[in-house]
Amino acid sequence: MAPKWRALADKLAGQIKNGDYTPGQRLPQIRDLVEAGEGSKATVHAAYKALEAEGLVTSSRGVGTIVRAQTPLKRLGISRYDKAKWRDGDEVAFIADRVASGRAYQRGEQTQTVGLVESPAAVAAAHDLPLGAPVYARARLVREGEQPTHTLTSYYRPEHVEGTRLVDPTPGPAGRGGGFRVLYDAGYEIDHMKEHLFARVPTGEEVKLLKLPAGEPVVELHRTTYTADGTVVEFAVGVHAASRFAWEYDFKVPDSAHEEK
Repeated sequence: MAPKWRALADKLAGQIKNGDYTPGQRLPQIRDLVEAGEGSKATVHAAYKALEAEGLVTSSRGVGTIVRAQTPLKRLGISRYDKAKWRDGDEVAFIADRVASGRAYQRGEQTQTVGLVESPAAVAAAHDLPLGAPVYARARLVREGEQPTHTLTSYYRPEHVEGTRLVDPTPGPAGRGGGFRVLYDAGYEIDHMKEHLFARVPTGEEVKLLKLPAGEPVVELHRTTYTADGTVVEFAVGVHAASRFAWEYDFKVPDSAHEEK
């Protein structure tokens, strides 16, 4: 016979999967389930911890136990950077992902802090700067409702962004079209980029910031953005909750044997 906490966890999991509790909804407080006869405080607590370990809910002090979205966001590849989205419209990258996923969004779901910092090794190498040279760091936290999805910190040479909206910490994208439109207006039109992805164990700070359940990895993204003449105008580091995204790429298959020499 399954222990009481396991039986309760299975019951609650079934209710979540049947839609009795919807994504973003808070489960009853532990004392409410105890009073309803579902078990002792220890039993309910163990059931909630099991649901968290299974990725069905997130728990945090002061917020409670919240049902997680079970359908991951599409994290578009090449198409999220389509110039028509940000140059001619207002579909910045995180909004492009929401639109492709059929999910709602608010511009204020992206918040940021901006400041001059000493360039770490990877940033200095990307921008071809001496280690520790000053760069602007624009660190964003993106949420879907109350649930954080990822962080993204972009590093810029001061001469590229000083006096622009990219050094404004106001929540939301940096004006219509976001950061790429700011660079475009400043004369730095993006032409191509390189992305490097890898999964890893999150730090303790990332677990708290992204409200990760126990055992969930993160996907780290390094993005280098270039103009047509090869100037690096942005080096970005993103940290994504692994279960909250499905990465999608659509591209032409190369045939190097028939490319012009």
